[in-house]
Amino acid sequence: MPDVPSNRPELFHTIAVTGFEVVESPRTPWQRFWDHSGARKGLILVVLAFIWETYARWLGEPLLFPTLSDTVRAMASSVVSGELPRAAWFTISLLLKGYIVGLILAGFLTALATFTRIGADFLETLTSMFNPLPSIALLPLALIWFQIGEGSIIFVLVHAVLWSVALNAYTGFCAVNPTLKMVGQNYGLSGFRYLTSILVPGAFPNILTGLKVGWAFAWRTLIAAELVFSASSGSGGLGLYIFQYKNLFVIPKVFAGLLTVILFGLFVENVIFKTIEKRTVRRWGMQS
Repeated sequence: MPDVPSNRPELFHTIAVTGFEVVESPRTPWQRFWDHSGARKGLILVVLAFIWETYARWLGEPLLFPTLSDTVRAMASSVVSGELPRAAWFTISLLLKGYIVGLILAGFLTALATFTRIGADFLETLTSMFNPLPSIALLPLALIWFQIGEGSIIFVLVHAVLWSVALNAYTGFCAVNPTLKMVGQNYGLSGFRYLTSILVPGAFPNILTGLKVGWAFAWRTLIAAELVFSASSGSGGLGLYIFQYKNLFVIPKVFAGLLTVILFGLFVENVIFKTIEKRTVRRWGMQS
């Protein structure tokens, strides 16, 4: 019997038909492990950690490339002292402020583009102009307009989030099945109810993609902005943490700061966004 593709491989066994007898062959532990996405990703991380440790020991230059074990010890000491948690919280709180403001503006522009022709032209024009512009290139203007502080960093964060989220959401709205749109109109839905009941669920895969891209852009923009602004103002989060220990040549703590950035990115992608995806896109049958 040929294998039948399924979104839930853990529910299926290999079935052998012999005459009138059906024999089920249970899946091996290795097959169950390999079918689990989290297990495969964990294996990849273990391999990468092994490569890091092996290469650093082979290189033998801790000032250039410390071992993973030295980095973890440096991270543990910074966590115990409270220095790394304070820096991480400062960075995350700043990121959330810029991200939320960017989402609000993106939602407004997308709604305007969806219901008016001039709004669609406006969004397409602005996206063509500003989406290719790296957010980090706006740092000099941010310094002039907002001075040194949170306002400057939030400005570049909004730019990093706004265009990718708005573009993906609007593209998703345009791609919603016309039949679904007509059903909503036949039920008398219009305005905000039409947007939230028909367009948003139908375009949610695109919207979720925009949220992920916007988050990634904002995260890397923030670290770069903190490195610049913290060097000037002496206040900041993970960027300042990395900058200070770079100047002190405490390279394991520099790598500890970078590792914190990586681990938080993995957490957001594989826990927060995966949970949203499972409860929406996959639950609605919009993704295999």
